[in-house]
Amino acid sequence: MYKKLARQYNTGVLTGKGGTWGGSILRPEATGFGALYFTQHLLQKAGKDIKGKKVAVSGFGNVAWGACIKATELGAKVVAISGPDGVCHIPDGITKEMIDYMLVMRASNRNKVQDMADKFPGKAQFTAGKKAWSIPVDIALPCAFQNELSLEDAKELKANGCWCCCEVSNMGCQPDAIHFFQHNGVLFAPGKAVNAGGVATSGLEMTQNAEHISWSGEEVDQKLHFIMKSIHEQCVKYGTQPDGTIDYVKGANIAGFMKVATAMLEQGTI
Repeated sequence: MYKKLARQYNTGVLTGKGGTWGGSILRPEATGFGALYFTQHLLQKAGKDIKGKKVAVSGFGNVAWGACIKATELGAKVVAISGPDGVCHIPDGITKEMIDYMLVMRASNRNKVQDMADKFPGKAQFTAGKKAWSIPVDIALPCAFQNELSLEDAKELKANGCWCCCEVSNMGCQPDAIHFFQHNGVLFAPGKAVNAGGVATSGLEMTQNAEHISWSGEEVDQKLHFIMKSIHEQCVKYGTQPDGTIDYVKGANIAGFMKVATAMLEQGTI
């Protein structure tokens, strides 16, 4: 049943996206896909490769689902997903079958990540009351809700060997957690840059609808990847420090300001 549900979701049957109602194929996955493209470029800039890296993801909704798909495609190993009830540790990495089952978990409205462990006993280990950040990983991807990652979580991640956090949910990290990451050698990028792929693909939807054209999933994915690469480049341009390190928060803030200010100047608004 859940494989059929996944196929329907991917083809837009359940969402109306990219199907007979217009819209764009890949819109449900776009935020998660875009976040992983940004993360990939961030790691490459730091001289690292995403392949083989252990990843923790919070939540199991659209964003987390898309992030798990793309992280796995890029060669990373998602070893933890969480929910309000606790965390599932997946030592061997999440599989396609598990990723498809995330759609069933989301559609059930039970809001329990324990369902993953019940469905895949021996492969996913559930611990009640714990967060995804309790599992030792290289990369943390907050994908659930605002302020979900606290200072205590940041310290736990660092103590367990985490060296990168990309904020996929809107304002997913509390300010003191961001400050801790930035001052303790953990690569950090904010949601205003990392999760821009969802809004960007909504823009692609508007283009397709206005022109009455249809793009394949591959075409949409290519355009999304280009957009995220460009956003990363702007963050690097404005966030590079005198010592060569990159402050992605500063870079994203300045890049956003410059985009608006330049448009206003060119249109004669100011």
